Order: sequence, then structure tokens, then C-alpha cells
Amino acid sequence: MPLLAIETTCDETAAAVIDRSRTVLSSVVASQEAIHARWRGVVPEVASRAHVERIIPVIEEAIRRSGLEIRAIEAVAVAVTPGLVGSLLVGLSAAKAIAAARSIPIVGYDHIAAHLYACRVAHRDRMRYPCVGLVASGGHTSLFHVRGPIDLVRLGGTIDDAAGEAFDKASSLLGLGYPGGPAIERAAIGGDPRAFRLPRPLSADTDTLDMSFSGLKTALRYLVRPPHAAEGPPPSGQRLADLAASFEQAAVDTILAKVRLAVERTGCDLIAIGGGVAANARLRAAVEALGAELGLEVLVPPLSLCTDNAAMGAIAWERLERGEDDGLSLDVRAGTDRKQRP
Repeated sequence: MPLLAIETTCDETAAAVIDRSRTVLSSVVASQEAIHARWRGVVPEVASRAHVERIIPVIEEAIRRSGLEIRAIEAVAVAVTPGLVGSLLVGLSAAKAIAAARSIPIVGYDHIAAHLYACRVAHRDRMRYPCVGLVASGGHTSLFHVRGPIDLVRLGGTIDDAAGEAFDKASSLLGLGYPGGPAIERAAIGGDPRAFRLPRPLSADTDTLDMSFSGLKTALRYLVRPPHAAEGPPPSGQRLADLAASFEQAAVDTILAKVRLAVERTGCDLIAIGGGVAANARLRAAVEALGAELGLEVLVPPLSLCTDNAAMGAIAWERLERGEDDGLSLDVRAGTDRKQRP
């Protein structure tokens, strides 16, 4: 029973075909990075228009690569929350059209929960529950007590910028490209992460599992261009590498402090991480080192499953196997994880 999963929560148009064993038969992602680079961030209206142009070719390509035909698809899954409402509606409309035309079940899934389910897709039987889940991306930075594949209790998260958003803004301050995460990671090569003293907001506060990145971003801004100073060229050479490495380390330390606290509070022996920022090598290494220190298992998806994709829509099998079907009344629920509690 192959499932067609569709993902259009933000600026990637993606589709995947996944069988009941959670084996990904195909996965296609059309990125909009080049489109949004001129604005150094995602423009919602532009993103939704790009989805309209790409959704049908992406679905057709996913089915073609799977070696199947559309009539072999037995169910449709689509990410319905959280995300940009215009983008979400494009994916939902395509999913409903296929479900209606073929009279097959349609189920919606939570994009955040799916990022953590990518660990199940990648690591099969190693994923177990309960565990501590960290989702860090351009729009979301949250910690969860994951009691089951679709049973998440939010422990805390960012109270301002998401980690990926902070990387994007920091990259702009440093005169680097978009998206900011990869740009800063490249610039930090050869840099000294201790060269500049940058804050780790809320890291020492053991009363909360919330995080903050706004102050870190502001501190970097004042290093690059002090108050009342005339605007000059962006940093370069070793200074640029040191600034990038120092910012990257501060962001990782901020996240790691809360992951450690979440493990202490829940008593879980496994940490699962997902989201675009989970592709950052410094963060991956830091979480794995924390796991080794505490004697915990750490699961991280491969890079292709960290950034937005539809393969993580395999989470829909958890509902389909219960016989659930949302039907054509299914709707989207926009927003961010700051308000969302899966």
C-alpha cells in the first residue's frame, strides 16, 4: 500500500511515495532558495505562487521515480500545520484533488512531529519512545517529551527568533548569503569559536526550557557595527571567520543547555533531533557528545531528511494504520510552534 505524501509548509515543494514499512520509494524536493535569496528570507506570497507552479510536476516526478503509477497510490498525506497559510493551502488542494479523484483516504499531519519522525524513517528500529525531541529550523525551535510518534508534549521553545531565523539574520549582518545556516557554517571554518564573547540567553536559567536568540543576534550586530558608528564594509578574512564561529558556538551552546535540562527532567535515554538546523555539523557533534557524556543514544536524520521534505510524511502511516481518514473537510492550521502544542 503506497502512500503519497505532500509537503508545502514553507518554501520547499516536496512529494514522496512511501510504503507501509516506511520505506521511501521516492522523494522529490523543489527548493525556492534561489527565489528568496534576493530578500534574504522567505516572502510568503512569493512562496505560495512558486508552490502553485511546482506542485503538479513535483508530484508527477515522485510517482515516476517510485516506479509506480498514480492508480497504485492507496492514500494521500499532507502537512497541514504549522506553516505559511498560502503555502499550506497549495499542498492541501493538490492532496484533496487526488483523494477525491481516486476515492482514497486523506490524512493531515503535523510538520513538527514529522521532523522528529524522520529519525524513525532513517533509523528504523533504533527509534523508541519516550524520548526527548529537539526540532530546530528556520521557523521552529522547540523541545518535546515525545511519548509516541504522534504524542508530543511541548517542554519549551524559543520565545523570539527561531534558531534558523537567527542564523539568517546573522548571515545578513556578516554580509553572507541566504540561507544563513550553511553560509555561516562555511564562513566559520578556520574561525575561533572563543574569539568573541557572545551571550547564551536563558542558558543558565534552570527554571525554564524556553530559549532565546534575539539577544545573541543583537550582540553580534553591535560587534559588526557598534552603536552610532558609520556603516562600513562587512567583516572579512579571519575576523569574519571568528565572528561566524563565535556566533555558531553561542547558538549551539544555547540549544545544548536546554537539551541537557530536558533529559534531566524527563529521564529519557534517547535524544532525537530534526529540522534544518540539525544539519549543522557543530550542533550534531555537540548533541552526540552530550549523549556520550550522559550515556544516551542520539538519533539524527541524514542531511536530506533534516531540511523540509515529504519523506518524513511517513508519519501519516501511524494514523492510516488506525483506520483514520480526515476526508475532504480537512483544513490547514497556520502558525508557529510558539503557539502550537501538538
